[in-house]
Amino acid sequence: MEQTSNPEYNVRIREIPSSERPRERLREHGATALTSAELLAIILRSGTQQQSVLTLAQGLLYRNGGLGGLARMSFSDLMRQAGLGEAKAAEIRAVFELASRIQALEVGERPVIRSPQDVNALLGGEMAPFEQEHMRVLLTNTRNQVLGVHEVYIGNVSSAVVRASEVFREAVRQNAPCIILVHNHPSGDPSPSPEDVNLTKQLVAAGQQLDIEVLDHVVIGDRRFASLKSYGLWPRTNNNGTA
Repeated sequence: MEQTSNPEYNVRIREIPSSERPRERLREHGATALTSAELLAIILRSGTQQQSVLTLAQGLLYRNGGLGGLARMSFSDLMRQAGLGEAKAAEIRAVFELASRIQALEVGERPVIRSPQDVNALLGGEMAPFEQEHMRVLLTNTRNQVLGVHEVYIGNVSSAVVRASEVFREAVRQNAPCIILVHNHPSGDPSPSPEDVNLTKQLVAAGQQLDIEVLDHVVIGDRRFASLKSYGLWPRTNNNGTA
């Protein structure tokens, strides 16, 4: 569980370097790179005369036992928290209610991936603007329904730096039978590179060892995308599971 610390001093957002502010970090690195306090600060948008929004968010988490405690609070409970008015209490309750409804989605309501176009429709709009390469793993069941999307790496995506253990961790944990690899090219050109092909070959072989099928590797570019399988770049595998 993420640890929450008691805020010791009040740091105003404008005093934080622009590249380290929560909203900018989310834009550049994705939501998974942010702490719970930073995500909550983005939802709250503004603090009070006494507290910055980040200090307000940290205090809420610290006093109420983290996200779990905050999620269990009623609207009236939130209204009694220092620094929260009706609008901010409503924002917090709305976010947790949406999260609860996502968890309760029926299997039939989950997105279905039948083609690389579906992958691009799901993730292309978010991943195309990234200024660094991001690799995500899309988990699916045997009916091609999406079980989850997890970011596994930010930086120069290649077999030299991307670890198979990170790529398959969530699939193993959730017992997902299939995954789709997705990463972006900041240049805007989605043409697969030799490094992309080599990485795919290694991960397909690793997936066979784990009995997890890698269905495709989709590269996101500027309003374009490329599927290694559609490009004829998919590795052939031997009976022993090596590519």
